[in-house]
Amino acid sequence: MIRGYSTYYFKRRPIQKIGDRYQFWRGVADKAALSAAARSRLEWMIFYHTEAKEDASKTARYFGISRKTFYKWFNRFTESKYDVKSLEDKGRRPHHLRTWEVSETEEARVINLRKRRMYYGKEKLKVLYKKEYDEDITCWKIERVIRKHKLFPDKIRAAKIAKKRIKGRENPKKRITELNKENRLYFLFQLDTIVLYWGNTKRYILTAVDHASKFGYARMYKNKSSKSASDFLYRLKYVISQPIENLQTDNGSEFCYYFQKACEDLNLDRYFSRVRTPKDNAECERFNQTLQYEWLFDSNLTLDCTVFNTELTNWLVEYNFNRPHQSLNYLTPVEYVQNHLPDFHDKVLPMWSATTNV
Repeated sequence: MIRGYSTYYFKRRPIQKIGDRYQFWRGVADKAALSAAARSRLEWMIFYHTEAKEDASKTARYFGISRKTFYKWFNRFTESKYDVKSLEDKGRRPHHLRTWEVSETEEARVINLRKRRMYYGKEKLKVLYKKEYDEDITCWKIERVIRKHKLFPDKIRAAKIAKKRIKGRENPKKRITELNKENRLYFLFQLDTIVLYWGNTKRYILTAVDHASKFGYARMYKNKSSKSASDFLYRLKYVISQPIENLQTDNGSEFCYYFQKACEDLNLDRYFSRVRTPKDNAECERFNQTLQYEWLFDSNLTLDCTVFNTELTNWLVEYNFNRPHQSLNYLTPVEYVQNHLPDFHDKVLPMWSATTNV
């Protein structure tokens, strides 16, 4: 103010609000180009003030969210004085990132220790570091120095492992947790491998179980190659004689190259079990246990694959046609299939096909 006069010659025009404040909020959201998630949260606030009449429980039930989630965004919205931008997700990047914390002295000492004992792990090097320099050092610092200077006893193998890890990050596997398991016939088949040891000889039994009907199939092979797994998959498709939608396997080498090609040929979506998580394919694990304890360990083991598969076929017929299953309300797998597949009239399935034309 100068001698009672205002220094503002051009006054700012007041913001014109069109309609009620809720229309104004939506208009501001359009101008600010809010994300779909933030717009959804804005509708929570509008519903809370209008239809719900400030009833948080009613709002949470209507939008299928918890009261805790609603109050989290409601408090943030009110504390910002109804700024619609406050409904956007905030970045979760930490303010302080981990940096290189190894001193030059520690780095030189670790390099010296590692070069003298290339085959010692970081835990052992940590103990030797303490004995030799009378100072503590973390395993992570030792690991960082080893990676930085590539102090590996077998550099070619280490490079292959690093390349494999990079490839895995670029093309992540679809884990079974991403699939919503539906209790439909042949919606999901779980595959696994049983390894048998007899002296210096190995035999491999590939197994498969339907998630819904618990229908089981198995076959012995002399080797654990992807060609054997591919042959098994074509035989399974021949036995089922119906479309299979999804397959679940573990991360074994037998389920790689030729097996993957067979999946593509049969147009099957494939999912992987998590590492060291047998509960991901519980049905197949249970089938493997039943096969071993109810038949295999009852003096039915032979190393001749032809004889073994013939005898195994007889047990598979017993398992699928006659054995009641508690999880199926004491129906047999074939009875379950008949109830859910009206066109199924075969009394005998081709449990042991002679060829797969592969």
